Amino acid sequence: MITANERLIKILSGMKADRPACICPGGMMNMVTKALQDVCGVYLPEAHTDARMMADLAKAIYDNDCFENYGVPFCMTVEAEALGASCTMGTQLFEPHVTGYAIDTVEDYKKLSPMDLNAGRAKVTLDAIRLLKAETKDVPIIGNIVGPVSVASSVCEPTRYYKQMRQKRELTHEYMQFVTDDLIRFALAMAEAGADVIALSDPSGTGEILGPKFFDEYAVTYINQVVDAVKAAGAKTIVHICGQMKSVYDKVAKIHSDAFSFDAVVSLREARKNLPDKVIMGNVSTFAIEMQEEKTVDKLTRASYANGSDIISPACGLGMGSPLSNVQQVLKTVKTFSE
Repeated sequence: MITANERLIKILSGMKADRPACICPGGMMNMVTKALQDVCGVYLPEAHTDARMMADLAKAIYDNDCFENYGVPFCMTVEAEALGASCTMGTQLFEPHVTGYAIDTVEDYKKLSPMDLNAGRAKVTLDAIRLLKAETKDVPIIGNIVGPVSVASSVCEPTRYYKQMRQKRELTHEYMQFVTDDLIRFALAMAEAGADVIALSDPSGTGEILGPKFFDEYAVTYINQVVDAVKAAGAKTIVHICGQMKSVYDKVAKIHSDAFSFDAVVSLREARKNLPDKVIMGNVSTFAIEMQEEKTVDKLTRASYANGSDIISPACGLGMGSPLSNVQQVLKTVKTFSE
């Protein structure tokens, strides 16, 4: 019988499996809910800063029939904090977020120190991956990193950052290279620690925010550097892109990732038409998972499969109030599919 890890790696390699994989990577696409915390007795925000708790909470997602993977961390602030931004760790109901920027303009990026992967939450994340690798098998481990544009605009005051993309392009590219080099180090450390897949989410680097030209120049360019480095190290990659795709499908096609994940506003049928040779992941509405009935979740899961999804996944991070039965319904439905 095929294992969850074998199924996902097979699909990410462009091959057919017995059925779609059903995953929720973590990071921006957070899969931890209040109900799951209550079931397993491991709670946020403590699990953000403790490797043992982080690993146990990641295990609970698989053990409670939510998704067929482990994934860490559970937020998208690890890199920004490691580069000097101020963050709050949130609560059981609210994820961490940036509260203060490390620099005011891109000119100041030379004042930043590279991420210390042996300290803080970067180390916690790597240690959690090592625990998961040592203690379990047959379940894919997904390490999550935040995309280059989103990290850059979380470390630098974003209004000025976006303006300087146009006004000081050479300097902004220097800053982006600094950020990207650090992301590559973090991603490769995750792979070395035992991550089978690296998922990259760049919600601040969308075509809607940047426009097609700057999406290509800034998002695609630096995402590809990360993806190429990860693939050279032997791990698989997933890239999640937020927002509408209509204006940037031709640019998205240039990204070298093994799979692409889209949010609920994107028609998977349209994505499949525009990206015919790509592995597509998505995109069950997280609003429905949190607010609707199980039968609606079942219907939307079936629609994702029918519209061409190779990997079934929530469209974004789960709402903390999502009922456990609704979260479990996605996988329950996927298990009825057969290729």
